[in-house]
Amino acid sequence: MISVVIRNKNQSGALTFLLKNLTERYWYDIAEIIVVDNLSTDSSKEVTEQFGARFVSIKNFSFGKSANVCAREARFPVVVIFSAHSYPVSHDFFKLIQTKFENNLNLAGLRCLHNTNDYKNFINKIPAVIDPNKSGLIFSGSAFSKAIWEKHPFREDVATFEDKEWTTRILKEGYEIDFVEAIFSYEIKRSRRQLFFRFKNDIVGNYQLWHQDISLLHAIKGLSLGVFYLIKSFILDLRYMILRFLYLVKFIYNKPDKF
Repeated sequence: MISVVIRNKNQSGALTFLLKNLTERYWYDIAEIIVVDNLSTDSSKEVTEQFGARFVSIKNFSFGKSANVCAREARFPVVVIFSAHSYPVSHDFFKLIQTKFENNLNLAGLRCLHNTNDYKNFINKIPAVIDPNKSGLIFSGSAFSKAIWEKHPFREDVATFEDKEWTTRILKEGYEIDFVEAIFSYEIKRSRRQLFFRFKNDIVGNYQLWHQDISLLHAIKGLSLGVFYLIKSFILDLRYMILRFLYLVKFIYNKPDKF
């Protein structure tokens, strides 16, 4: 049986769609649905209860801690984890996951497909041992074994990429991470504040996991390129704004015949 766990913070609109999708299209494939919520101030709790899911609140959020809470709260052997802004698309999404785990007792996790990188690595058969970043787990559309998690929980001291860190560690232990042809969608519009929060975590996570260091020269180059592309984008946007205006003026005085 499958537990679906959703990480959420103030995304009641997206959460409503995800829960509606899960309960209307996949109710016969899912044993339970749990929302692990990071102190939302919107109607996320009411939405969760409306669809009969279980609501769990988490304080002192970190990516690794929230993933451990997701796994701990799940009561069934296979855990499928989503972010509130992702949702399954293919009709056999959970059946494919279930079959993969039933046929491979050494399987620790499955990465579902949602973008070009996923599909290219899947078609080209690039395994997680070669590319743990693009073939390993992604905790907005992946499944993992609760039994293996109990032996090897997620690290809570990593800034981000807790899914990639676990992938790398699990592979070294001799378990397998694979793709599954289950398709999901991932769509989110982040504010500048959210993007900056993610940027900071990514810098730390890349250093912790992939040992990608940052030099002062690299930082200055990044700032210079950022300013250059900002000015370039402004000039291009202004140019086409003027061109659209001129076209509208021309259209006003030279309208074609109506059909």
